[in-house]
Amino acid sequence: MRQAILGIIGGSGIYDMEALQDAREVRVETPFGDPSDAIVLGTLAGIRVAFLPRHGRGHRIMPNELNARANIYALKSLGVEYIVSVSECGRMREEFARRDIVIPDQIFDRTKGRPSTFFGGGLVVHIGFDEPFCPVLSELVYQAVKETGATVHKGGTFVVIEGPQFSTKAESRIYRQWGVDIIGMTAVPEAKLAREAEICYAAMAHVTDYDVWHEAEGPVSVAMVIENLQANAAIAKQALTYLAPMIAEKKERSCTCASALASAIVTERDQIPETVRTDLALLLDKYLL
Repeated sequence: MRQAILGIIGGSGIYDMEALQDAREVRVETPFGDPSDAIVLGTLAGIRVAFLPRHGRGHRIMPNELNARANIYALKSLGVEYIVSVSECGRMREEFARRDIVIPDQIFDRTKGRPSTFFGGGLVVHIGFDEPFCPVLSELVYQAVKETGATVHKGGTFVVIEGPQFSTKAESRIYRQWGVDIIGMTAVPEAKLAREAEICYAAMAHVTDYDVWHEAEGPVSVAMVIENLQANAAIAKQALTYLAPMIAEKKERSCTCASALASAIVTERDQIPETVRTDLALLLDKYLL
């Protein structure tokens, strides 16, 4: 039974959603271990929502330590069809200002050792990932942020680095030369896993700093990031209240996210190990039964 349709992953500075009505916490077990924290289920502007603080309450988990597979699987198990990731980002373009919001449409993956697939162990799956963020959901998030009156930019390439360290000046300059627009540490592997789970995924990225490329600005610091994130937290939460009824109005998903696995399973069905079938029944059953 579906318990939520919209999943919200709160990044740095967003550890709760006060606007949720009839809120209750649930602990979800997954084949990949525990999610970052208990998931809060509640109602927001008429629809059921599942809220998960990415780094845990109190910000206990570093970006490179996140169990993204457990987080995405847990939201899928609750019936979530849409995920909005709220995160901070550094700006790689002069025209972006601190506290602007970017709704990216592309990813450049510079992470190193993070598990980025649910599959393997005898099951080969190759999803399409040319559009890493759901274009339909991203448009709705863009419109919702516009409703708040905040400055929001539609589109852009999000380079995702391993962390937890910030960039060197050399890395920052090279990313600029590559034409990336914003930089952060968490959209990968979340976006990849959401696509494998056939969940629409969009990012609401809040600009906090210039990374380290801007000669007239000081280097990025935790204090700078937190200050700007806290200022934008209220905007993020307001935007989500505008987004919820937009999601409610959608009768069915028109994007390809909902059928991402339909032609992606390569392994012959009778060759898939039973343990894999069991662990991933939530994702596979509609294609294997």
